[in-house]
Amino acid sequence: MNNPLISPGLGTFVWMLVAFGILVLILCKWGWPVILKSLKEREEAISESLNAAEKAKEEIKQLQAHNEDLLLEAKKERDEILRTARLTSESIIEESKQKAQAEADRIIANAQEAIQYEKLNAVHELKNEVANLSIEIAEKLMRQELSDRVKANELIERELEKTHFN
Repeated sequence: MNNPLISPGLGTFVWMLVAFGILVLILCKWGWPVILKSLKEREEAISESLNAAEKAKEEIKQLQAHNEDLLLEAKKERDEILRTARLTSESIIEESKQKAQAEADRIIANAQEAIQYEKLNAVHELKNEVANLSIEIAEKLMRQELSDRVKANELIERELEKTHFN
C-alpha cells in the first residue's frame, strides 16, 4: 500500500507543514482578529439582549403592579359607586314613603272632614225632618183641638198670656 495520502514522503510532509504554517500566519494576521471581533460583537449583542430582556422583565413586573393598583382602585371606585347608588335608592325610597304617608294623612284628613260635614248635614236634615214632623203632628193636634171652639179660645188666651209683647 503505497498510497501517498496515507504515508506521505518527507518532501510532501515539509511542504504540507510550510503550507500549514503560512495558513496559520495568514489566519493569525487577518482571520483571527475578524473572528474574535465577530465573537466579541456576538457576546456584546447577547449581553445587551439579556440586559434588555431583564429590563423588559422588570417593566412587566412594574406594569403588573401598576395594573393591580389600577384594578384595586377600580374595585374601590365600583364599591363607592354601588354604595352611593344604594344610599341614593334608600333615600328615594324613604322620601317616597314620606310622601305617600303625607298623601295618606291628607286623604284621611279630607275624608274625616267630609265625614264630619256629611254628619252635620245629616243631623241638620234630621232636625229639619223632626221639626217638620213635629209641626205636622202639632198641626194635626191643633186641628183636633181647635175643632172645638171653646178649647180653641182657651188655648189662644193661654198662649197670649205666655207671650210678652215689648
